[in-house]
Amino acid sequence: MSISFDKALGIHEKALGFRAQRAEVLANNIANADTPHYKARDLDFSAVLAEQANKNQGGFAVAVTSSRHIAAEGLEIADPGLRFRTPAHAALDQNTVDMQVEQATYAENAIDFQASFTLLNSKFKGLMSALRGE
Repeated sequence: MSISFDKALGIHEKALGFRAQRAEVLANNIANADTPHYKARDLDFSAVLAEQANKNQGGFAVAVTSSRHIAAEGLEIADPGLRFRTPAHAALDQNTVDMQVEQATYAENAIDFQASFTLLNSKFKGLMSALRGE
């Protein structure tokens, strides 16, 4: 009997990767808090989850009608979850980063990352126990 890691781990592996990617985006927002005209960004988990579901179901099919067409499978569409954040108030320099919001969101994301990591760790321990016959 073979073990499918996709079935065993479910969406949790993808969620961990998403949380790491979101931490990078939020850290970038914090680093650019004093940059004029910088627009704060964030990742939308529901959009990323929908994209992963489409990938798992095969997404959409594209017919090649000419030898000069570029294969769609090799193209990466821009991250559908990346969105510009709507500012609560406008800054004079047109920067939309609110440090309190960014820091709170970063802390919340860190907690979610730790929860996803702990869940994956327990799943791996369970798989290892099953393989050892314990």
